[in-house]
Amino acid sequence: MSILKKLALAAGIATALSSAAMAADMTVGFSQIGSESGWRAAETSVTKQQAESRGINLKFADAQQKQENQIKAIRGFIAQGVDAILVAPVVATGWEDVLSEAKEAKIPVVLLDRGIDGPQDLYLTSVASDQVKEGKVAGDWLVGTVKDKDCRVVELQGTVGSTPAINRKKGFEEAIAGHSNISIVRSQTGDFTRSKGKEVMEGFLKAENGGKNICAVYAHNDDMAVGAIQAIKDAGLKPGTDILVVSIDGVPDLFSAMAAGEANATVELTPNMAGPAFDALAAYKKDGTVPPKFIITESKLYTPADDPKGEAERRKSLGY
Repeated sequence: MSILKKLALAAGIATALSSAAMAADMTVGFSQIGSESGWRAAETSVTKQQAESRGINLKFADAQQKQENQIKAIRGFIAQGVDAILVAPVVATGWEDVLSEAKEAKIPVVLLDRGIDGPQDLYLTSVASDQVKEGKVAGDWLVGTVKDKDCRVVELQGTVGSTPAINRKKGFEEAIAGHSNISIVRSQTGDFTRSKGKEVMEGFLKAENGGKNICAVYAHNDDMAVGAIQAIKDAGLKPGTDILVVSIDGVPDLFSAMAAGEANATVELTPNMAGPAFDALAAYKKDGTVPPKFIITESKLYTPADDPKGEAERRKSLGY
């Protein structure tokens, strides 16, 4: 089922259920990391759409990639007495104090798309993909594609200390373990941004004989991959052919690159984390139903065989 169909189904369910069940009139604070990528912008857009469709008053705070801004926003939500808090944590550590304050105020917290290090009783549930699986799916694709060919991989990591960067690296390494012909020769953070991905890839290309020694680039998100693709083209090489490109997110620009033959694979990360989060909060508010501690979304692989041009068009309405 396509992401648009999933969102349409979620909206239909929201309309059909009673206002009490869908937590109408609930006020929810949302501390978003920022807008470092197309996927992040889509998550924000979809969250606002989901809140509006359910009659939820959403208070939004953009942290601009700074944890201190998120902590300040969460304390502001607590002071306002919101009914619940959504937070997409910029890094994994440093949350115990502020989330303990939310717990003391009896305000349930739901983590979106990223996890934290700390006691699990500080949040009601976490809605996210299996980030280790995402990395493994990407790595399995590369293993199956290069087969026995020697393959030197350069890796564009996400934000240092963030759970996606940690877990997507782990999953990829697990996938290529035991395949001695595949090795990660260079790895550096691109901070999940297109501009930084391009900058770091330029350095990789210079260090690896103008890119001739690079078989593939693995990027922890599509925006870094798009930046890397531009760097490869600027170096006079053909991305997708001279250097394989595999990444994670499933954003329109990556699908467009794939349609142009400049990218080879992406692992989808749905931007609809809020739908399952609001469902969990509605049930919890209605009768105290405690959701699973971890609600896992699907991690689907897309390649040029999956109508990338059509996928790019279908996703543009989601806010990417």
